[in-house]
Amino acid sequence: MTKGEILSFLGVLFLAGGVTAALTPLVKKLAEKLGAVDMPSARRVNTYPLPRMGGLAIAAGFFVAALATVRPIDSELLGILLGAVAMVLVGAVDDVVSLKPLVKLAFQIVAATIPVLFGLRIEFFSNIFFIGDEPFISLGVLAAPLTVFWIVGVSNAVNIIDGLDGLACGVSAIASLSIFFIVLQIGDPVTAMLVAALTGACLGFLPYNTNPSKIIMGDSGALFLGYILAALSVVGMFKWYTLISFAVPFLIVGLPLFESVFSFLRRLLTGKNPFQADKGHIHHRLLNLGMSQKQAVAVLYAVSAVLGLIAIVLTAEDEIRAMLVLVVAAAAAWLGIWLFGVAKRRRARKQALKGESHEQN
Repeated sequence: MTKGEILSFLGVLFLAGGVTAALTPLVKKLAEKLGAVDMPSARRVNTYPLPRMGGLAIAAGFFVAALATVRPIDSELLGILLGAVAMVLVGAVDDVVSLKPLVKLAFQIVAATIPVLFGLRIEFFSNIFFIGDEPFISLGVLAAPLTVFWIVGVSNAVNIIDGLDGLACGVSAIASLSIFFIVLQIGDPVTAMLVAALTGACLGFLPYNTNPSKIIMGDSGALFLGYILAALSVVGMFKWYTLISFAVPFLIVGLPLFESVFSFLRRLLTGKNPFQADKGHIHHRLLNLGMSQKQAVAVLYAVSAVLGLIAIVLTAEDEIRAMLVLVVAAAAAWLGIWLFGVAKRRRARKQALKGESHEQN
């Protein structure tokens, strides 16, 4: 990567971040005026009212940076941008009036269909079961519906993990950075520029969203971030016809996807409505271990970073791959030791409380 390219990527990142940071206070006032406020409840973690709709500032930062710097804007990219506008609007309306789940899902499908109509397709899939001699399988008529399913699925997956201050925004920033390094390796500077804009927009919003947050991004932000990550993964990786290209997009958004599947199956197995929100998510479980919000978010950031590094390892050259393997191993070891320490301290506190209780009795 040349010095000029580095400056270009940094420029788009700072432009997106600056626009998002500047607009967030204005969006906060707008949300309060419209009554788009997240109130404390038994299911919520926040203990005070929080304005929603922060996603409008994130989307604005992304669009300004993308439209100002990315060239050329071909039909496929135009479809992605138009679909992003539609997805932000769906989320914003839901932030204000709380759409019914099926109505919101229908509008999400419409938004996800827009880029498909403009040519965005997962046309090939890695031949992971080695059926025949070809390294990939053509999806044919399934290409369009599977692409829509992927976009809607990832959009809702990011929305599901948006339960702690800064969690979904930070995880999205980590995921977008992972995509950035991968698409640079496969020679796709346009997608790299778009991902740099997305990263900048997330970073511009995080100071307002880190615990204790002043504003949350709401569905307008979570659905937008999931949509962009899903769409850009189709452009940058599902079209990369190698065996490992199958795993890479799933690793990058691994945490949101795992949380979505785990939550769906958990609710089904316990006889609950699989679409009904609850407090059984991973971040809730970390809080139940005795972690603070910041600690739980840091752990999930680390998990996302490890998954992102693994994805980069799979696509890297041998020398870089060897170095990244060591980084991944060190990060995983640190995360395991930290979680063990948290659990140990929690057990010690419980035992101390039990001892005090016995003494009082």
